[in-house]
Amino acid sequence: MKISEAKPTTTTHLNRMKDNMTTTHHTITKMHEMKLSGMSQAYEEQLIAPDSYNLSFDERLGLLIDREATERENRRLTTRLRFARLKQSACIEDIDFRHPRGLDKATIIGISQGDWIERHQNILITGPTGTGKSYLGCAFAHKAIVRGHSALYIRLPHLLEDIGIAHGDGRYLKLLNQLSKTEVLVIDDFGLVNLNLQQAHDILEVLDGRYQAKSTIVTSQLPVDKFYDIMPDPTIADAQFDRLVHNAYTIAMSGKSMRKKQSKRGNS
Repeated sequence: MKISEAKPTTTTHLNRMKDNMTTTHHTITKMHEMKLSGMSQAYEEQLIAPDSYNLSFDERLGLLIDREATERENRRLTTRLRFARLKQSACIEDIDFRHPRGLDKATIIGISQGDWIERHQNILITGPTGTGKSYLGCAFAHKAIVRGHSALYIRLPHLLEDIGIAHGDGRYLKLLNQLSKTEVLVIDDFGLVNLNLQQAHDILEVLDGRYQAKSTIVTSQLPVDKFYDIMPDPTIADAQFDRLVHNAYTIAMSGKSMRKKQSKRGNS
């Protein structure tokens, strides 16, 4: 009886790898030097995957390019998320629409598709404390980031502080330029404090730099028609109102604080 001398497929692949070790090592090194980390990883996986040798050259190359494209987009996404400094890790998909607070699911889902960003529209989210205004604002911003847009979250008191410091150290125009370039700016806690004349003018400059060019999300405990109450000058108030409100979706939330609800659950 003659014993078959056929070798396992894996052995054949190992021999091929040994025969091409120098070329393979050189290729991988070049990929790393060119910062093609995704392509390099996919290439190394192909070398040890028996099924990959059944693919054509074009198919294998396509897989390498797809991996590199995915890796680069993931890195860009990570960078955008880091830059945004969102207050909460919020997602539209995780919003609790069962809690009675005036949220219409169809409206929220519709807005989250992102057309408002392309049209440079704004979103105004108002309602009592604890109803989830900040979460909703961050969720819209997160969806925008996933879709490839830049975003930045900042509370109004911190924004005013940053602007005040920028006035003193000469970075004022640079800061305004940075804010004007961010595609989605989330200003949280608008109306938490009354503004003095300089602060009102500064916010007007921020909004003016973004008007009909970028999108702004504002959250506030005040109803939109009460925004005037925190302004020291009606002329500036009118100018801010014109740039912020007339081209905006308004989401008026209501109901009891969700923090109280969560606290009761934690104590039960």
